[in-house]
Amino acid sequence: MADLRVRIQLCGRVCIEIDGEHRDARLPGPQGRRLFSYLTIYRLSALTRQDLSSALWGERAPAAPDAALNALLSRLRALMQPVPFAGLRLDLPASAWVDLDAARDAIHRAESAIALGDWGRAWGAAQVTLFTARRGFLPGEDLPWISDIRSELDSLHIRALGAYAEASLRVAGSELATAERSARDLVSRAPFRESGYRVLMEALAAGGNTAEALRVYDDLVRLLSEELGVVPSQPTRDLHAQLLRAG
Repeated sequence: MADLRVRIQLCGRVCIEIDGEHRDARLPGPQGRRLFSYLTIYRLSALTRQDLSSALWGERAPAAPDAALNALLSRLRALMQPVPFAGLRLDLPASAWVDLDAARDAIHRAESAIALGDWGRAWGAAQVTLFTARRGFLPGEDLPWISDIRSELDSLHIRALGAYAEASLRVAGSELATAERSARDLVSRAPFRESGYRVLMEALAAGGNTAEALRVYDDLVRLLSEELGVVPSQPTRDLHAQLLRAG
């Protein structure tokens, strides 16, 4: 078990690889993907049959939910061999790689690297989270726990965009275009997050487009005034003043 190589992708298409063998084609349809995803994400929790039933069907359980749940669990146990189940819990080895866990870990590494000024490490780690978060999660499914994971992915995506834009700006050179593109994406997705505007302003100014950078500031001032009745924060105002002096 310790040497068992397990890789699981939950975001986008659900994929299962055990010792190099792809098993996802054997998942029992949408319900199987839903149950497998839930068991993987909450594998460290003490799960009950009611938890699994709610994860599968919400308030619309079939006429014989116990029999249906037993059938799905039986097929998942067979699919995952030799990975065991501990009762209702999927007992993945500690070395198992799960994309959602990797995305969570990577954004922490990226933000820690930014705090230390290690721009290259932040740049690489942020991409790990970006690649995962933008794939989405169980498209077409509509249950509370699925919505919670999607909300988390949205948050991870925004944080990763911020880290990636900031790191690209500091790496500079050919990455200035990446910083500008990522910052614009961040501003679009999180229009009240000022850090995105600051990176965009700096990236534009570094590329010789100071006038456009100042226009970005004006757009932010207008948005905050009309929507919230506030002015930009001091760091944003300081950057604006710096660009005015440089211009």
